[in-house]
Amino acid sequence: MCLAIPGKIKSVDKKNNTAVVDFSGIERDINVSLVDVKKNDFVIVHAGFAIEKLTSKDAKEVFDLINGK
Repeated sequence: MCLAIPGKIKSVDKKNNTAVVDFSGIERDINVSLVDVKKNDFVIVHAGFAIEKLTSKDAKEVFDLINGK
């Protein structure tokens, strides 16, 4: 079983295929070579890789589930 965490793209470095992703206030550098992303996109991240883009509606649903809403 894997656990993937959603986050919001804060900035993208296309040259290095990385992005800074905000996970509810915690920012991490993530590899984005598997998806085409831009600033303010929401992504699912697993093991340091963005593996899927989310719509803002889907991201809100996930955040609400995580936060018990």
